Amino acid sequence: MADGEEKPLRKVAEAFEELQTIVNSQPQELGLALLCNACSLILPFFVGLGIALKFAEMDYVSKVEDLCEASKTIISVQSMIDQDIQHNTVKKCGSNSRNLLRVKRALDMMKVLFEQILATEGNSLKCSASTAYTQVFAAHHGFAIRKAATAGMLLLPTKSRFLTMLNEDGPTAELYMQRYVIASAPVLEYIDNLFHSRELGVDW
Repeated sequence: MADGEEKPLRKVAEAFEELQTIVNSQPQELGLALLCNACSLILPFFVGLGIALKFAEMDYVSKVEDLCEASKTIISVQSMIDQDIQHNTVKKCGSNSRNLLRVKRALDMMKVLFEQILATEGNSLKCSASTAYTQVFAAHHGFAIRKAATAGMLLLPTKSRFLTMLNEDGPTAELYMQRYVIASAPVLEYIDNLFHSRELGVDW
């Protein structure tokens, strides 16, 4: 691979390590624009997985775009949720808080996917992706979407093809995946805690 090629895995690992530093430095608030920038770096992974998770890719893109638009006028994630609470729109379809929760699930799914890839031998992504989908998304989807997702798992690229599309090889990819897994955990927990501390829950 030539120097200068895009390295999505490295970029996302570094972005979430920056977020990790912030959320571990209470009481500093997490900037919405900074979170949106990190979330936008996840898109190549959904694209790389192909048609199997096309529904997730499309949903993810639209919601990240909406949050990026919101970040032009809202400084922090906390204030965004509090504004929705004040306007009684938290659980309204298309609200910023609802969009954040959906984006957070996509980040969580990518974390589980990477964990599974790191723990699984062989060149197939089917088991890793199926496990990630089942753990994160399945309970929130109706029968039709679950069936489509199951069928789409048969069309996943191989692990080596997936890494090639990300301009990575095995050893460096595993390093950056592990860094994302570690860094994203406290960020995801932080977002969950924002909802729980306001007695909103995260299962809607």
